[in-house]
Amino acid sequence: MDAWAQDQGVDKEPLIKMMGDPTSTLTMALGMELMHAGPQGKGLINRSKRFAIYAEDGVVKALQVSEGPGPKGEEDPAGDDFPEATLAPNMLAEIKKLKSLSKDEM
Repeated sequence: MDAWAQDQGVDKEPLIKMMGDPTSTLTMALGMELMHAGPQGKGLINRSKRFAIYAEDGVVKALQVSEGPGPKGEEDPAGDDFPEATLAPNMLAEIKKLKSLSKDEM
């Protein structure tokens, strides 16, 4: 994870902490294991779905998962070909929506 952070230029960024999940503990706890036969058939066991979480003080406020069919029905169980739901522009839009809600609506 350190090498990936360095490659991406975020190794000195205090707001970003890159963490791995080599034993799939978090993946399983969040219910985000990719159970599709395609990736599993290639040996990708216990792989995590592509997801993004926005949390405040340990409370999940927004969760986006990129999985399922693409825009034209293409198979994309891991969200690798169509990750838009989990990318920064969409997550920032989701956070902005949350910030516009009153506390009672949250």
